[in-house]
Amino acid sequence: MSIITVSNLKKSYGDLEVLKGINFNVDKNDVVAIIGPSGSGKSTMLRSLIHLEEINDGTISIDGQELVKNGVYAKAHDLKQITSKMGMVFQHFNLFPHLTVKENLEIAPKMAKKEAIKVIQQRSEELLHKVGLTSWAKSYPAKLSGGQKQRVAIARALMMDPEILLFDEPTSALDPELTGEVLQVMKDLAQEKMTMIVVTHEMGFAKEVATKAIFMDNGEIVESGEPGALFTNPQFDRTKAFLQRSLSS
Repeated sequence: MSIITVSNLKKSYGDLEVLKGINFNVDKNDVVAIIGPSGSGKSTMLRSLIHLEEINDGTISIDGQELVKNGVYAKAHDLKQITSKMGMVFQHFNLFPHLTVKENLEIAPKMAKKEAIKVIQQRSEELLHKVGLTSWAKSYPAKLSGGQKQRVAIARALMMDPEILLFDEPTSALDPELTGEVLQVMKDLAQEKMTMIVVTHEMGFAKEVATKAIFMDNGEIVESGEPGALFTNPQFDRTKAFLQRSLSS
């Protein structure tokens, strides 16, 4: 059964059509790479899944619950419950500069007040170990490299124990030498069967780690499928042209 179902997703800003009837499914444990040129609607589509963008029409179902149906959103309480199944990792980290690394991880679960403080603290320590940042727990974000900040952001997203992780170009703000450490954490999550949707320009990651690739251009899904096939034998000229540019650069 699909954990995410998207049907006829449409989004416009005034006269500008950003999403033109997007349809796709994500199965549990999938790693879906969303690729395509800048301005193709990738990030808008991703953000709509977690209700950071409001769509104009279409249906989004998360784990069998409808976030929005034919453009009509669920009630506020249900929206919160549905979106809580997902965690989001942003391009520019979005860490709180006045909080330590450990405090950044713990603030959301403490505010939710669903667990004992000791349980939250133990999980933050476990996740910092997981992303290789135990020794930075008491540091402030200003002391960290971009790669370290993004690994903190991933650990923070995992603190709420989401079923699905969404990544919006998680390495595009990083220097090339820092990209690898972030991609390695994502590869480890993929091996642990975390369901992930990743908007990315990292073609190597998409080809090696993803179970499904989706190529978007001009607000449409042009082509999707198993990454090996899509990268080696694209069926459409727009896909071929994009891959030729991306893989040669």
